Amino acid sequence: MDRPMLAAALAAALTLALGRWAISRLAALQVRQRIREDAPARHRHKAGTPTMGGVFLLAAVILATLPLAPRTPALVLALGLMVAFGAVGAVDDLLALRRGRNLGLRARERLLLQGLVAAAATAVLIRWLEVDGALQIPRVGSVPLGRLYAVFVVVYLVGVTNAVNLSDGLDGLAAGSAAIAAAVYAVLAARAGRPDMAILAAAVAGACAAFVWFNAHPAAVFMGDVGSNGLGGVLGGIAVATRSEVLLLVVGLVFVLEAASVLLQVAYFKVTGGRRILRMSPLHHHFELAGWSEPQTVTRMWLVGVAAGLAGLALGG
Repeated sequence: MDRPMLAAALAAALTLALGRWAISRLAALQVRQRIREDAPARHRHKAGTPTMGGVFLLAAVILATLPLAPRTPALVLALGLMVAFGAVGAVDDLLALRRGRNLGLRARERLLLQGLVAAAATAVLIRWLEVDGALQIPRVGSVPLGRLYAVFVVVYLVGVTNAVNLSDGLDGLAAGSAAIAAAVYAVLAARAGRPDMAILAAAVAGACAAFVWFNAHPAAVFMGDVGSNGLGGVLGGIAVATRSEVLLLVVGLVFVLEAASVLLQVAYFKVTGGRRILRMSPLHHHFELAGWSEPQTVTRMWLVGVAAGLAGLALGG
């Protein structure tokens, strides 16, 4: 675990070192957050906070990983997913800034670009890593999917990326939850004899933990879609590369709950002609409107993430 720990420390140090300078540059360039019109009223004061801090977060992950990790096809795949999904998020952020409102890419445009990235990654996965087309389920074993495995991976990568993106609505929530999930994966990958993935996951954990220094309530910077999409891409990439796709659904339970809350809310709204299950989705807004403060909501969801991570360690052992 020496190199993963070094990667985590280096990524954290780089994030802290880059952060203050990057935040001032983002502010000077007027790269500032617009708040969605239907967001809870308590979020109005966040308008104008520098955003797209995910640029220096992802840069720290790359700079900490490359000198320490073996250059395997799996590493290239996972880092490529982080950069490519991050680039889609950057386009989304830049369009929103250009339009002066919290609306960048349309949903179908975003899904199309994400789907193309996921499809390209799946082709590389099948060609380079020669996967057997089976899904590995903890405590159950291998479930053959055949050619459907490629379809599953595309949907899975897009789903994980958007789940992380949906969790990025409260100060520190996405970064802290990603740090917990990535730390768990660093341990799991090290146990499995995968130093490439252990080092990358540790770098993600270290960078995300350090990003919380700037992103904790009240946030001095937001990661933007470039950050949340990039983190979703790399977490999904690590899970696919280590054949632990199902396990990530346990370890990343916070992200699963956030995505499920949106899907259920939309489906119930359409079926019932306008009724809602939650006060607002994603789930963190429901808790806010139920009376929880923002720090309370974030801390409690981190605790759920820790419990899920411990369950993942037990299942993946």
